[in-house]
Amino acid sequence: MGRARVGSVVFLAALVCALVFPAQAAGRGRERLWLEAQNRSLHNQRATLSEVARRAMPAVVSITTKQLTAETAVSGEEPQKGIGSGFIIRSDGYILTSAHVVEGASEVIISVLHPRGGVEEYPARVVGEDPRTDCALLKIDVPRKLPVLKLASASHVRSADWIVVIGNPFGLAHSVTVGVVSYMGRTDVTPNGRDGDFDYIQMDASINPGNSGGPVLDLHGDVVAVANAVNVAGQGIGFAIPIDIAKTVIPHLKAHGRVRRGWLGISVQDFSPEVAEAFNLPRGRGVVVTDVTEGGPGERAGLQTGDVIVGLDARRVQRAHTLRWQVAARGVGRDVKLRVNRLGRPMKVTVKLEEMPAEEAPAPTLAASSPGQTPTRGQSVLEDLLSPVPRSKPRPAAPPLEAEVEADSPGSEDSAPAR
Repeated sequence: MGRARVGSVVFLAALVCALVFPAQAAGRGRERLWLEAQNRSLHNQRATLSEVARRAMPAVVSITTKQLTAETAVSGEEPQKGIGSGFIIRSDGYILTSAHVVEGASEVIISVLHPRGGVEEYPARVVGEDPRTDCALLKIDVPRKLPVLKLASASHVRSADWIVVIGNPFGLAHSVTVGVVSYMGRTDVTPNGRDGDFDYIQMDASINPGNSGGPVLDLHGDVVAVANAVNVAGQGIGFAIPIDIAKTVIPHLKAHGRVRRGWLGISVQDFSPEVAEAFNLPRGRGVVVTDVTEGGPGERAGLQTGDVIVGLDARRVQRAHTLRWQVAARGVGRDVKLRVNRLGRPMKVTVKLEEMPAEEAPAPTLAASSPGQTPTRGQSVLEDLLSPVPRSKPRPAAPPLEAEVEADSPGSEDSAPAR
C-alpha cells in the first residue's frame, strides 16, 4: 500500500513537470506579445476610508446663514436661509469655509458635534473673507477645546488618489462621499464668471449644495483641499481648492480681514502661437506681457507690452495663472526680480510690488469669444456650466435635488485678469 502511494506521488509530480516545463520552454522559444506581471501581494493602506471619516467627523461643522435683504426688510418676510460646511482648524474655535457660503450673511450659526453626542449651536463672526480664493475664516467661542483637522499639502496629491469629502449637502449633516482625484491643476474653468485665483483639484466624489467649505481628506485624514464647485450639467465632476492656497490667505484674513495682494500692474497671457503672432514674437516659452497699466509698478520698472517673462526670483515661469498667484501671495512692498526676454534679448527687471487696486474688470484676451460664439482655443466650455456649490435652503421633506443646482452666467477666460 505504501509503495503504491509513493508511486502515485511520483507520477503526479512527473505529470506536473511535463505540463509546466514545456510551457516555459515554449515561452523561451517564442517572443511574447505581452509583459508578464509578477504575482505581488497588495499591502493594506495604513488608514481605511471609514477610519478617515470617523476620525475627521468631530471637526467638521455645519453652517447655517441668514441673509436679510432690502426686500425682506420691507415686506417683513423671513430672511433668506442658506447652508454650507466648514471645518475647525484651531482648537479655540477658528473655522475655515468657502467665502460664498457666508457672503452677504447677516447671521452665521455653526453646528458642532458634542463629544457626548448631540449637536451644539454657536453664533459665529466672520473674521475675514477673500472672494478671489473663495476662502473665509470664522470664529466661534466655545467653553472647551475643539477637535481640529490638520492641513497638509496638495503637492503630494496625484490623479487616481483616493479622497474623502465630508459636508452638509441639502442639510444632511456630516454626509460622507468618497472618490478619486481625476485631474490636478484645473485652471481653465471659472465659477460663476468670477475672476479669481483658482487652481482646482478635479474629483469624482459627489458634491452638492451644502458641501461648499467642507474638507477634502487624503488617506491619512489630513485636509488637502476645500470642496468648492460642481459642474451642474455633469455627473462625477466636482472641484476643490487646494489647501495650499487657503494656507496662504488664512494669516491675511486673521490679521487684516482681507488679503493684501502684491500687484505688478501688468496683464499677462500664456505663450501661444496666437499671442506670438499678435506681438510678432519668435517661438519661445514663458508668459507674455499683453498690457501695462499706466503709472503702475511694472511701467515704472520698465516693463513693456510684448515682453516675455520667463522667471520670477529663482523660479521658472511657464503659466500666466501661476505667475499671477505667486505675485499676489508675496504681498505688498516686496521687491521681485523678473527674468525677461525682450525681442530675444535676456534682461532682468526688479519691481516693487504694490497693493492690488479694488477689483478690476478682466482685460480682454486675444482668444476671447463674443457672446453666442463657439469658444475659441484656450476658452473652456465648462465656464458656462461651472458654479460654486450654492447655499441651498434647509432641506424640506422631499428636496427637489435637480432644481437646487443651476448654471450661472458665463465666466471669463483664465488668462485674462491683470495683476
